[in-house]
Amino acid sequence: MADFPLLRKTAAGPFETVSEALGVRSGKREPSLSFEFFPPRDEAEAADQLWRSFDALMEVSPDFVSVTYGAGGSNRETSLGVVERMAKEIMTIGHLTCVGGSRASTAETINRFEDAGVHSILALRGDPPKDNPGALQTGELRSALELVHLVHQTSNLEVGVAAFPEVHPESPHMEHDSMVLEMKQAAGASYAMTQLFFTVEAYTDLVASAKVAGATMPIIPGLMPVGNAAKVVRMAEMSGAAIPAELMKKLENASDAEARIIGMDYSIQLARDLIDAGAPGLHIFSLNLSKAALEVARGAGLCR
Repeated sequence: MADFPLLRKTAAGPFETVSEALGVRSGKREPSLSFEFFPPRDEAEAADQLWRSFDALMEVSPDFVSVTYGAGGSNRETSLGVVERMAKEIMTIGHLTCVGGSRASTAETINRFEDAGVHSILALRGDPPKDNPGALQTGELRSALELVHLVHQTSNLEVGVAAFPEVHPESPHMEHDSMVLEMKQAAGASYAMTQLFFTVEAYTDLVASAKVAGATMPIIPGLMPVGNAAKVVRMAEMSGAAIPAELMKKLENASDAEARIIGMDYSIQLARDLIDAGAPGLHIFSLNLSKAALEVARGAGLCR
């Protein structure tokens, strides 16, 4: 695996919105670089790991970051604390799920995100929490589209949405997903971020299908570095993302050290291929760890 020097990414901002960072209105041509984090559990060690990784990744001057949100708002307070701290240093996107929620309580959370300095909401339906499996039927908000409308009605925040390179598990086909993306764009979404995937074709097919449906907003590929092969394989299985058979074969016959080299080489090449295919940037799922995320960012040429 190539050894890339770590230098600061050339400043291309500051940008007022994610759309500007993606070049929609700013004319920016350099692909954006961003990272996803998740709120730590209560353990002090997990929190320390998050903030060490955050500080390390800020050294390459990403354009923005995002912070995930638990099912049914299970970690709302922790998530709010994280985004408030991050937003003081960098443009921050707060993920927000709405399944099982009331309009009033969700609007309150949106306003708290805005007060915390969040620039944008990634509007997600989310999965029902384990302690409330019937949330999809009982909540007032039952779709991400409804949440997009609510964010616009109750705040001045920019809105992004999720996109599914290998089709949403409840969708009959890609064309249906693309029509939903167009509806979200018409409701006010200005960008989309993808779920986990492992081939450039999955991304380019999604973008092509979205354009046919009229969804022309930028779609940012979400990329998970294969630094810990076993963990990534488990996450892929949970999300329904297909890992290429050739890559799986190489990983299965490799030691842990060899698997990391194989996985990271694959991740870096995928990152390069996505940029070459016209992706507006890369959103790297850090898993609150900086090493693999930095390797992909360097390997893709997004920091120098």
